[in-house]
Amino acid sequence: MDIVSLIIQLLSGAAGGILAGNLAKNVDLGPLGNTIAGAVGGGVGGQILSSLLGLASTRAGGLDIAGIIGQIIGGGVSGGILTAVVGMIRAAMAK
Repeated sequence: MDIVSLIIQLLSGAAGGILAGNLAKNVDLGPLGNTIAGAVGGGVGGQILSSLLGLASTRAGGLDIAGIIGQIIGGGVSGGILTAVVGMIRAAMAK
């Protein structure tokens, strides 16, 4: 695990969580909740996806643009998914 990859995944996960909360108001956790859930989802999900798909952001000691794009997509998507899942659970518990 590379610290640069983790930072990219956390930031893109936070952005994905914010986007998911803004697009689907029924799963919105508020600005802070969307950011935290997205960052956690981006970090965890991004690491899992990069392990499964073999997307490493470093090759031969340098940053690879394809790896960085993979980290951004993996982190953003998994951050949005976790935010939506937590929002659905929260909405179901409120009923």
